[in-house]
Amino acid sequence: MDECTHDCGSCSSCGDGGCGEQGHEHRPEDFLAEQNEMSNIRHVIGVMSGKGGVGKSLITASLAVELKRQGYRVGVLDADVTGPSIPRAFGVTGRAQSTETFILPRETKTGIQLMSLNLLVDHETDPVVWRGPMVGDLVKQFWTHVAWGEIDYLLVDLPPGTGDVPLTIFQSLPVNGVIVVTSPQELVSMIVTKAVKMAKMMNIPVLGLVENYGYFKCPDCGSEHSLFGASHLDEVARQLEVPALDRLPIDPEMGAKCDAGAVEDFKGGYLNASVEAIKKLK
Repeated sequence: MDECTHDCGSCSSCGDGGCGEQGHEHRPEDFLAEQNEMSNIRHVIGVMSGKGGVGKSLITASLAVELKRQGYRVGVLDADVTGPSIPRAFGVTGRAQSTETFILPRETKTGIQLMSLNLLVDHETDPVVWRGPMVGDLVKQFWTHVAWGEIDYLLVDLPPGTGDVPLTIFQSLPVNGVIVVTSPQELVSMIVTKAVKMAKMMNIPVLGLVENYGYFKCPDCGSEHSLFGASHLDEVARQLEVPALDRLPIDPEMGAKCDAGAVEDFKGGYLNASVEAIKKLK
């Protein structure tokens, strides 16, 4: 501590919660990256999960669609760099354009602004074989170098887990809250707990949990079947002291619309509680 410079941005001790010197406590806002002059983003909402395969990107895209339908200006930042799927869900192809200073987001048919690595490569199937710091730097540039324009809600589709990219997002972007996606299996519920605890450790409000693949409703008799086991949504939410928001069914039409790049045409209305939780942000 004798060599303390009081510069938290360069201090290894601050990564462990602060060096303990007066006026030198670790504060997440010390690392926030400023918006550029071509962006005015009012709210940033992360959508995360503890593992892959729970439909996190589908939830992100659907939330964007619902908010846009209610008249809000919406953007989606695809931070799942090694497994981007947001452009495909919206049917957006081709490369994003740029100026000498900024990257221009692509716009969906209803006016949602998108930025994803898949909009910067020649072929969407090209793999990204990068180490964590490079991925984190790219995601940060999606905030600092993209001309987002006027955005009421920027939804950030985070990669699964609690690694480099979620940490970069939570430290670099002014995240107002996160929605955590889960599914009924007990294993997934255990892993989702890690995601919730990470957000709380970073002082990011958890808006609530969304359970995907909750049940299948028979189109003939109308009965509901829990194909992946009984729901643990309410139980996990109660244990973690966060709201249980929405429980989505297995809906073949929803998946088909995403595969066809037509997520904006789906009118399931499954995320009403999540949309309302986002709208309550100040």
